[in-house]
Amino acid sequence: MAELLYRLGRFSARRAWAVLISWIVILGISVGAFLAFGGTLSSAVTIPGTPTAKVTDQLEESFPSASGGTGAMVFHTKDGDAFTDSQKTAIGELLDETADLKGVDSTVNPFETQETIADQAKQISDGKTQIDDGRTQLTDGQTQLDAGQQQLTDAQTQLSAALAQAQQAAGGTLPAAAQAQFDAQQTAITQQQTALDAQQATITENLAKLDEQSTKLELSSQLLDLSSGIRTVSTDDTTAVANVVFDKRQQEVTPETKQSVIDQVKEDVPSGVEVEFSNELAQSLPQLFGVGEAIGLIIAAITLLVMLGTVIAASLPLVSAIVGVGVGVTASLSLSGVVDMLSITPVLGVMLGLAVGIDYSLFILNRHRKQLLAGVELHESIGLANGTSGNAVVFAGSTVLVALLALNVTGIPFLGLMGTVGAICVAVAILLAVTLTPALLSLLGLRILSRKARGTIGTPRPDAVPTKPMGTLRAVGTLVAGLVVLGVVAIPALDMRLGLPDGSSEAVDSTQYQSYTLIEDKFGAGVNGPLLVVATLPDAATDEEVLEEQVRIGQEIADQDDVKAVAPVGASDDNSVLAFQVIPKEGPNAVSTEQLVRDLRDLSPLSGGVELGVAGSASGNIDVSKQLSDALPLYLALVVGLSLIIMILVFRSILVPLTATLGFMLSLAATFGGITAIFQWGWLGPVFGVHDPGPILSFLPTILIGILFGLAMDYQLFLVSGMREAFAHGAPARLAVQRGLHAGRTVVVAAAIIMISVFGGFIFSHSAMIRSIGFGLAFGVLVDAFVVRMLLIPAVMHLLGKSAWWIPKWLDRILPNVDVEGAALERSHPAHHVEAGDTGSVATAPSGGESRNAIDGAETAALGAGVTAGTAAHVAAPSTELTRREAAAAAERTHPAHVLTTDPDPADQQVSRVEPGLDVIVHPATAGVQRVAVGAYVIAVDADNGTAVVEPPVGGVVVVRAPR
Repeated sequence: MAELLYRLGRFSARRAWAVLISWIVILGISVGAFLAFGGTLSSAVTIPGTPTAKVTDQLEESFPSASGGTGAMVFHTKDGDAFTDSQKTAIGELLDETADLKGVDSTVNPFETQETIADQAKQISDGKTQIDDGRTQLTDGQTQLDAGQQQLTDAQTQLSAALAQAQQAAGGTLPAAAQAQFDAQQTAITQQQTALDAQQATITENLAKLDEQSTKLELSSQLLDLSSGIRTVSTDDTTAVANVVFDKRQQEVTPETKQSVIDQVKEDVPSGVEVEFSNELAQSLPQLFGVGEAIGLIIAAITLLVMLGTVIAASLPLVSAIVGVGVGVTASLSLSGVVDMLSITPVLGVMLGLAVGIDYSLFILNRHRKQLLAGVELHESIGLANGTSGNAVVFAGSTVLVALLALNVTGIPFLGLMGTVGAICVAVAILLAVTLTPALLSLLGLRILSRKARGTIGTPRPDAVPTKPMGTLRAVGTLVAGLVVLGVVAIPALDMRLGLPDGSSEAVDSTQYQSYTLIEDKFGAGVNGPLLVVATLPDAATDEEVLEEQVRIGQEIADQDDVKAVAPVGASDDNSVLAFQVIPKEGPNAVSTEQLVRDLRDLSPLSGGVELGVAGSASGNIDVSKQLSDALPLYLALVVGLSLIIMILVFRSILVPLTATLGFMLSLAATFGGITAIFQWGWLGPVFGVHDPGPILSFLPTILIGILFGLAMDYQLFLVSGMREAFAHGAPARLAVQRGLHAGRTVVVAAAIIMISVFGGFIFSHSAMIRSIGFGLAFGVLVDAFVVRMLLIPAVMHLLGKSAWWIPKWLDRILPNVDVEGAALERSHPAHHVEAGDTGSVATAPSGGESRNAIDGAETAALGAGVTAGTAAHVAAPSTELTRREAAAAAERTHPAHVLTTDPDPADQQVSRVEPGLDVIVHPATAGVQRVAVGAYVIAVDADNGTAVVEPPVGGVVVVRAPR
């Protein structure tokens, strides 16, 4: 890989304009693809297959007329007085006009709705009165009928007695005339009885009808009582909530359609009235780049300027990152036409693209600048920087890609897509770092250095390499203090609650927040987050049974704790599905509302086999959180497992990857604690724009795990690889820790500050979701880079000593040699040095003028033998007694390609003397090598392997090699 990147770097340097133009063309293609194929982004967080999603789908199927998206408009008077009749009329006319807009199905006039509710209550009341009056009339009629019946009965009794008496007097048979008279009276009584029976039947029938009407009226009254807490106009008549219904599903309503509604209503709102819009209407797409993000980028630019010293050098990583963001984000957005993409997905791509794009380019640029200052030829330096630091960038970026792409295994589409978009942006940043950065470095040439620095090219710069390890007491103290601090910061995480943002999390001056607070104040917090309950009957009900079932089921729902009101939405065409709107007592993110969702689900099935389903923002939060928690173990196992394999390959150790992972868990816990304290508890709320603390974004923990794990392993790689290199080249284990930290801390600190600045810029976004993500990433990098990687890991490595690098022998034998730092590349490509203003090859010279002439002569002799002189080793101090291994280790950090040894046991060979100002390693001269005397210096030339050893008069040597 290092050799490939070396060649790629040199190719990009030689074909700089072609590479630059190619990336411009790629940027143009990605922008064109976005313009041609980009679709609409969604602000709704949904997961297919969850209980909430199933209920929503059932509602759309059973109630197609009610499946369109909705939004609320809150009208209120400016002076706080009640609406006038003219204002009510004007608002009604405005809503009628709004209903005619394209994409709008209908609007609901709140004043007419409230009047309808009042009319229904009056009708029920009047109906009860009428029934009571009718029942009274029927009772009076029944009394009269009973009196008539009694009279008729008495008359029948008298007639029967008279007939019997007459028959007795007549001796049994009455005369015809008398009998006719009695028959006429009997006929009259019979006719009267028939009339009375008919009247009785009428009264009985009317009583039955009254009973039936009374039952329906009573059921209607009960339903009205259940829904009495639902209003569309406030009790003080100062605020009204109007709904707009679209002709498409909520996710399919375009921003243009929503904006047309807002513009129409704002333009024609009547005098003395103001209007606010709910989240469903006014929630716009988040800005990809705003003022806060610009400030973060400026801080990153200042950091680069301080570190690199020139505006040109500081601009290069920024240019590379911006091009990468342009390519990655627009290419990702071009997919939004065929997949459902959450609105914050491209913002995450911008965050990652800027942060890693700047850092990865900086790593290569920093290495190139050091090599230029050491006198390495321009294109060779670009190639070496690309093959060494670029190689480390590729490996570091691979851990980030693994963590991001693994989000797809969660089974949550929007989360997997976020990971994929982030991975695309990171991959583009890696490609730009190893292609565009070398091309720009070639075009800029030595201008990447300041004028002062260009005048010192080739001048030795002794590196103050640490010669003593960290104190053990200090290591223990650092470890204990760090663990205590992280533990304290992590405590709030024990109280973390997950949810999705609502209107209360929007900016205070936003219309969404004003709408939310007005509804909460005038109608109750629960109106901002109503629940939809669907009751599926085992058998279709008759029209007469529907009302009875609505009351029965509605009453069982209303009997649950924290229910303010229940209103029937309607019944399906076949009367097999009933829908209810349930208003909780508290808002959608309240603990009580979440418990209410669980209680309602636990009710199912009701008596009679009725199945209940619940939908709404609170139920959606519960389902999203459960889905994420179920997927988290698999995700963690995959990410940590793959990353452990990568780190074992890189570090050839078991304990180092384990400590790296444990350190990440500590920084993650602290990050969760910080997020909870600020966004849920409200600590430092004014600083971070948190005015209404609430639950943490439900998918934020998963996103943070993926991104922060990848970035944490980046810092682990850049710091600990230096420790491993020092140990592998002879430094004692504990001293190697200190030297590795010394070698990598500057660039890691700068990289961390840049990432914190970029991520931190998003903390002040107008989107609540982006604010929490920006803070989580910034705080996570702060904790992981400065506390875990630069304090705890070195302390642990020191305490572990040599055991930190233990690995089973069988595993060591089968593992491939992963040369992250490109040491093999440096050995195979010795640097070709140039002095300021010169293009010849020179060796590192002593400070004295006489020695300078002598080494120049040695260089001439070496060149005559076909050998290029080069810098040898850098040692800690001129008079220090070092073992051969320690001296070699010191050399390997800067110029490992120039370290040669012929001693069979270099570990035991001592450096006898080091001449001040001359960087050398002493070893016995090789027998049989041609020796050329040049003044006080002797050059031993080996024509077979193309090497030459310049021997100072005091016994030291400078090793040089022939160029390839």
